[in-house]
Amino acid sequence: MAINKQKKEEIVARVSDIIAGASTLVFAKFKGLTVEEQNIVRRALRAQDVGYTVAKKTLMRRALESADFAGQAPELEGEIAVAYGRDELAPARELAVFVKQFPEHLALAGGVFGGKYVSAQEIQSIAAIPGLQTLRAQFVQIINSPLQQFAIVLNEIAKQRA
Repeated sequence: MAINKQKKEEIVARVSDIIAGASTLVFAKFKGLTVEEQNIVRRALRAQDVGYTVAKKTLMRRALESADFAGQAPELEGEIAVAYGRDELAPARELAVFVKQFPEHLALAGGVFGGKYVSAQEIQSIAAIPGLQTLRAQFVQIINSPLQQFAIVLNEIAKQRA
């Protein structure tokens, strides 16, 4: 179905607004994803404050060109969706969950991180970074570990003297 010029301009404007408001963009190839599966993805992403939209590649490229990101844009082939959010890690991390859940229908295709284009492999690396709460818990564990070991040693010394 052909889209008229006014509708195309509206789509480019909407995608441009998304790009301007997001700190990270993740491009995903999807093929054969059912409507039900897409709704599951959208609901789960929305719960994590991550947006998900689909637009024609040519219109998406127009919006990306106006954003002027550094580097070379990844090759966008097939049907492309974009996940976006204000949190720098959440779009990649949350979309990677669904790439694992629907590997035959969904794949990471690259993205924009830190104001520059990144490849699919780099997006996968970014997705592997744990969330802020997990990082805080790991930090507390690192700080707490020597204290626990010291307490165990003192306890053993006290047992030997008794």
